[in-house]
Amino acid sequence: MRVEEGAFSHVLLPTLLRRSGLEPRDRAFATDLVYGTLREQRALDHLLTPVVSRPLASLDPPVRAALRIGAHQLLGGTPAHAAVGETVEVAPERARGLVNAALRRLSREGPPWPLPDGDAVADVAVRLSYPDWLVERLAADLGPDDALATLESANVPAPVTLRPNRARIHSSALADELHDGGATVEPGALGIGAVVVRGIGDPARVPAVADGRASPQDEASQAVVRDVLAPQPGDRVLDTAAAPGGKATAIAELVGEDGTVVALDVNRGRLGFVVGAAARLGLANLHAVQADGRCLPAKPGAFNRVLVDAPCSGLGVLRRRPELRWRVEPDAIGALAELQRELLTAAATAVAPGGTLVYSVCTLTTEETRGVDEWARTGLGEFDAAVPPPPPWRPWGRGALLLPHDAATDGMFVLRLIRRNPAAHQ
Repeated sequence: MRVEEGAFSHVLLPTLLRRSGLEPRDRAFATDLVYGTLREQRALDHLLTPVVSRPLASLDPPVRAALRIGAHQLLGGTPAHAAVGETVEVAPERARGLVNAALRRLSREGPPWPLPDGDAVADVAVRLSYPDWLVERLAADLGPDDALATLESANVPAPVTLRPNRARIHSSALADELHDGGATVEPGALGIGAVVVRGIGDPARVPAVADGRASPQDEASQAVVRDVLAPQPGDRVLDTAAAPGGKATAIAELVGEDGTVVALDVNRGRLGFVVGAAARLGLANLHAVQADGRCLPAKPGAFNRVLVDAPCSGLGVLRRRPELRWRVEPDAIGALAELQRELLTAAATAVAPGGTLVYSVCTLTTEETRGVDEWARTGLGEFDAAVPPPPPWRPWGRGALLLPHDAATDGMFVLRLIRRNPAAHQ
């Protein structure tokens, strides 16, 4: 219900669970209930509509939420008597008869559940639980096969991926420690020392995370820093849209004590996450500054490397933010692309001759990826594109695209540009 009112599940749910006193097994169950119900909302509503005596939109939010939670459990294989009985218990008392009758009727419908199995956009959108426009947009931008694979992968819950703080622990030692603690551990797919782990519960409670030896960060995000921006010890680096700080802290770890990282964000509240992460990791070389990335408080050419990890439609991180699929508006993508161009224009001024400018977005639309690259060909004419990263990244314009099903990571686009150094040609 809180998410329906505008809260973000990936922020709200961990906070509530930390205060709950629930055992780890119950925390995991609650997480599945919340994320699963949000993720499957359209499919659940499709199944509930014929068995509920009133239109779903006319129901009070607590009743509608209870019905969706119960339906999610039925689809997930929970025995009907448990899924129905427990859901009825938590439903508003005045509506328990309605919830009981609807869920019992639904329990007799499957499995298999009566979801559309055709290839038409509307069928795919209902079956996989997405808005029609999103299915259409990805099919047009990626091609139907990759769009379908992307949508399917976004319905698979993401594991936790940890980034070792290499000043304090090696990835192999971190993996051994997590394995000894009972977790399932495997190396990441991109060869950057990431550790993919399952069965740890709340990452913030993992000792290595709590004491600053590791940080939760998706492998694709780690690769943007380590393989694309590639900061070196002693570099001066600017991150122009830094919150919540995953990339900024990764950069600060790599540049070391002799380097400097300036992390900007326009939102003071979100900048607090950067400050907190820097303190946990002991990164005195990371400086958080509240500023608009379109109006940089920096001298021209002051940084060796500049990262623009721009605000975007987020279609590459749907597996981590299930409600985002219902919130992104197709008309907003053009405005986001305009903001991305403005951020890049400002960021370019801060890059020293011979320095590196990296544009990254965790989305997949043509407008925010190849479209921004096409603009940069002329809009940033003093920059040349560098060689894009190798497979599983795919060449995409002058940059590269990583689809979620290519390496079981978030989806990401990167473009690495090098500012020409006139002195080098004299």
